[in-house]
Amino acid sequence: MARVGEGLSFVRMKRWWALAGFAGVVAGAALVGGVAQKGSRAWYRTLRKPAFTPPDWIFGPVWSGLYALMAASAWRVWRQPPAPERSRALALWGAQLAANAAWTPLFFGARRPAWALADLALLIAGIGAYVSEARKVDRAAAWMMAPYAAWSAFAGALNEEIVRLN
Repeated sequence: MARVGEGLSFVRMKRWWALAGFAGVVAGAALVGGVAQKGSRAWYRTLRKPAFTPPDWIFGPVWSGLYALMAASAWRVWRQPPAPERSRALALWGAQLAANAAWTPLFFGARRPAWALADLALLIAGIGAYVSEARKVDRAAAWMMAPYAAWSAFAGALNEEIVRLN
């Protein structure tokens, strides 16, 4: 028979494995983007871009931080007691992550910036829906998505300008 301390240790281990699971799912979405981007650098350099386009080196560090916050946000929601709001929030988190994963294959892989812009509109709506539902379950988890929402809005403006200029 397990002692009380052993049971608590198992619960803590389960929580950490869940965080690793969310991080793994987010890493998978990032990997899809990395694979889709291969061989597109030359094409991307030929595009006319707005003056506010950040340097290429900034995207890796920014996305690393955003993906970490996304995983932590979902994990915080998952840790809350089961409830319809929690289930809806996690489903919306998955939907926004799917839209996130689709953007790079659309923009770089298919070389369809206009399609990627449409995907970004869905992504931003998905982020908003997730934040709205997550706020009911864990306010900190909702706030953790604020930098991602801001960066996605910026990406939308950048993507729109690329469509307009090209």
